[in-house]
Amino acid sequence: MITIVMGVSGSGKSTVGEDLATRLGQPFVDGDDLHPAANREKMARGMPLDDADRQPWLEAIVATMDAHRARDDSLVIACSALKHRYRDFLRSGHEDVCFVYLHGTRDLLSARLGARSGHFFDPGLLDTQLATLEEPDDGEALRIDVGATPADIVEQIIRHRCSRR
Repeated sequence: MITIVMGVSGSGKSTVGEDLATRLGQPFVDGDDLHPAANREKMARGMPLDDADRQPWLEAIVATMDAHRARDDSLVIACSALKHRYRDFLRSGHEDVCFVYLHGTRDLLSARLGARSGHFFDPGLLDTQLATLEEPDDGEALRIDVGATPADIVEQIIRHRCSRR
């Protein structure tokens, strides 16, 4: 089982993903760590990524997922997965992928980004991420509001389909 915790920056993907992985006894991978250096530098300069920038990153995520599959390991990964086609690429015909979509209001997300330090993502890019986001429907992802605590969000995920496949 591969659980992808997705959403825009500031939604809590990494925090929730790490907590979920710990709770389930599974490895965790932060998709941000798989970005090529050029992507990280571009975002740090306040420049949004385009599809061409994201493709090598998506390929690195798929390679990571495939490596875990080859070892019969489950995995929790944090990844923005903003567009339907990105999610389709990440799923790549595999039935073992479950998306959890963390969503929140622009104001809440902006406040979280403003309070965060030491991250390469320029908070000014939130609006471009929100504009790029193609929200998944209920059949594509488990939708969870980020106004809840990380512990409550993890409980919701565990109670739903992502922990039972």
